[in-house]
Amino acid sequence: MIRTRISVLGSLFALSSAAWAQTSPDEAVHLRVLPGWVQEDGTQMAAIDLQLAQGWKTYWRVPGDAGIPPRFSWRGARNVEWVKVHWPTPSVFWQSGMRSVGYENRVVLPLTVSRKRPGKDSRLKGSIDIGVCSDICVPVTLHVDTVLPAANAGRDATIAASLAALPYTRAEAGVRAVACSLEPTTEGMQITATLTMPSSGGSEEAVIEPPAAGVWVSDAQTKRQGDRLTITAEMVSYTDDPIFVDRSSLGIMVIGDSYAVEITGCAE
Repeated sequence: MIRTRISVLGSLFALSSAAWAQTSPDEAVHLRVLPGWVQEDGTQMAAIDLQLAQGWKTYWRVPGDAGIPPRFSWRGARNVEWVKVHWPTPSVFWQSGMRSVGYENRVVLPLTVSRKRPGKDSRLKGSIDIGVCSDICVPVTLHVDTVLPAANAGRDATIAASLAALPYTRAEAGVRAVACSLEPTTEGMQITATLTMPSSGGSEEAVIEPPAAGVWVSDAQTKRQGDRLTITAEMVSYTDDPIFVDRSSLGIMVIGDSYAVEITGCAE
């Protein structure tokens, strides 16, 4: 694979608007930083705006077997305590019998940025490793270096629209119960999650997030009977270490034609 290194050098002046920067030789992806606004709690709501060339896509945080997982590093940031990435509802793609989960055309990833010194400008500097795929997949490193002004600005409609596209919470989706059972298999462990919830529309897809680094989770199979959705997947360790599943923090995503829902935690 060709590994392309890209630099997005944000100006060290207050950004009244964010300019597009070319981020790969074949123009598969363009990136800009939206500086956003200061929230009531003092954090900054900013965003990474990725524009993809026609026919290209990039991936959600759990990309599936056919995708490349994104990685964020904010090493070099100044006056930044932490950064939280928010993920709008992704789509499910099938290619050559393999499933991937991600975005095509454009995706805006909202960022909540906490400042160490409220009221002072922050320098958002770091790197983002993503995969961009068409007929081939190319790993790309994006370098971000820009100033987030502490002076408050109006709400950015682009960021607000992306926040509105986040998956529903368990309460918003009317999920009444979530139960998980685990059974050993020849290669690892089978997990079965049973959700009591209304249909999210159409042929529902599900993603169970790996419970730890070094654990692979197969594409989940779903079966609905009335208001009960059963999700089954297999977990396999890349090492000889046993698989430990903390049911209270296990992540489950259900993606339907009407909406998606993110669930954290399930009972035995």
